[in-house]
Amino acid sequence: MALLDGDYHDKTATLKAAELEEWCLKLDARVIGIDAPCRWSTTGRARPAERALSTEGIFCFATPSKDTAETKDFYRWMRAGAELFRLIEQNYPLFDGNVVTMEEKACFETFPQAVACALAGKIVSAKHKRTDRLELLRQAGMKTVALTNIDTIDAALCALTAYHFLDGAIETYGDAATGFIVIPRTRKNKAFSLLPR
Repeated sequence: MALLDGDYHDKTATLKAAELEEWCLKLDARVIGIDAPCRWSTTGRARPAERALSTEGIFCFATPSKDTAETKDFYRWMRAGAELFRLIEQNYPLFDGNVVTMEEKACFETFPQAVACALAGKIVSAKHKRTDRLELLRQAGMKTVALTNIDTIDAALCALTAYHFLDGAIETYGDAATGFIVIPRTRKNKAFSLLPR
């Protein structure tokens, strides 16, 4: 999903990381948010970003070590994400926590459930994620007619986070060594970390 001036611009669907990288380059994307772990766990346990989200009441899967991921079919989606990051980072350096200038390109990891909670300013249930996330995108001013399934809705949440990233309006969880998870900073989520746990 690509945004232009904060609204829907274009979308593509492919299972091939190289095709997605080509699409981003063709659009001359500035910033790319990806819903997959950008780095493997160095300890075999949840990364700092995942533990930090957990303390906010947001559950996400713990990223395993690369060796573990290669032995279990469940982690196929994480392996696909790692391949995408490997290709994308050749032209879009991974966000390392430092400010990115308007001229620089970057990629980063994000997480649609955390983005939805940030936009809502509270923990939202994933039980009705299709309708709830679609409504949050509408409230953010995005046209949603092209968002026909949960994958395109989640891609739009990642793209919206990239739009906030360009303005520096983001919150980060994690560290440079094991990767940051980036979510939008909104007026609603200023008190996000004060939510009861």
